[in-house]
Amino acid sequence: MQRIPALILETSPVPLEVVPLTRTSTHYVDNQRLYKELVAYRKACAKAKAKKRDRPRMSEYVGECLLKIATHLSYKPNFVNYTFRDDMISDGIENCLVYVHNFNPAKSKNPFGYFTQIIFYAFIRRIQREKKHTYIKYKLMEKQHIDGTNYEHAPDGSGMAPDNTMLSFDNVQDFISRYDDYSIRRRERRRVTKKKNGEPKELSL
Repeated sequence: MQRIPALILETSPVPLEVVPLTRTSTHYVDNQRLYKELVAYRKACAKAKAKKRDRPRMSEYVGECLLKIATHLSYKPNFVNYTFRDDMISDGIENCLVYVHNFNPAKSKNPFGYFTQIIFYAFIRRIQREKKHTYIKYKLMEKQHIDGTNYEHAPDGSGMAPDNTMLSFDNVQDFISRYDDYSIRRRERRRVTKKKNGEPKELSL
């Protein structure tokens, strides 16, 4: 077997000039242009209000930015795995359209952060609603299982047999337990907040 001689690398005696690489990062939303568009839209809304007309339509660029912000935020690790991610994006855009007129250019020049916060809390509310619906569904299945009212056709065709398909999974029971714990903690936080703010207690029947 023929042996291949090793290559000998010689260092150059002339020092090499190191040129730093410049990174050009392009954000998916031009915050300055979005700010200018919102300033123009705010002025148009003021004119329409003075003439007692409906609020004008936003520019296409503002709508594109809202869609991009909501879509990119939904790719975050704490949101990306939800199956109802499209509903989260729709809720976020809807909330932005509702509160877009509240953006005050005199107080902030960061519309990207303003809309990101609105969309973030819209995502949280959608997740809470979906979890509540899932909890109700699982509790109904649990009740039917206890009452013996959930049946399906037996595999051998002998009649009806109890349907334990969903309740046989540990994650279902674990979800119910975790949601119950969350509800208890949430009620306790509300009670403490009411007591701290000095709000009157609800009368018991």
